[in-house]
Amino acid sequence: MFTGIIEELGTIKKISKQGNTMVLSIAAKKVTEDLKLGDSIAVNGVCLTATDFSKEYFLVDVMPETFKSTSLSSLKEGTLVNLERAMSSNGRFGGHFVTGHVDGIGQIIKKTPKENAIYVDITLPKEYSHLTILKGSVAIDGTSLTIFGLTDRQLTVSIIPHTANETVLGLKKAGDIVNLEFDMIAKYLHSFISKDKSESNGSTGISKEFLKENGYL
Repeated sequence: MFTGIIEELGTIKKISKQGNTMVLSIAAKKVTEDLKLGDSIAVNGVCLTATDFSKEYFLVDVMPETFKSTSLSSLKEGTLVNLERAMSSNGRFGGHFVTGHVDGIGQIIKKTPKENAIYVDITLPKEYSHLTILKGSVAIDGTSLTIFGLTDRQLTVSIIPHTANETVLGLKKAGDIVNLEFDMIAKYLHSFISKDKSESNGSTGISKEFLKENGYL
């Protein structure tokens, strides 16, 4: 489990590809401070397992499903990536629940400077539009952000100078691909409602009206 608060930018030092699999060697300093073999690290929002490490780098394996369904397949040596260690039980929870299980990818449409912020418009895969709401959370390349603009095919987030300087989103430009992970609570609610409807032949005790009445929407 992660929070979406990026700890540092790592650098892809080496990529070993074989078919639809990869081994990534990532240079880092902060996330390796207390790293143990088998620990989870989110790389651009993708939960991966450290298979080897030193104080200056760590290795992770990328399996075929992750290769095909995330932006990791487009990485190049020298590319910067967002890094976050798994959430500690005694730390502050600064973002939102992020699992590191990417739902899909989006493409940056445009970035617009607005006073001290940058508005970022990103394509929204239609099959995930039901998991988004205005002021709701989304993880973009592992960064916890708030949706403040939304259509069926596009979402907009606003990043402050700190986020632009400390994450890869500040470096990316129109046309670049980003990993998207939608809010876990939204996914569970949708799953519960869908299952309840299926099991009761269309009659469900959980509806949008029920959620509104009880303060969930």
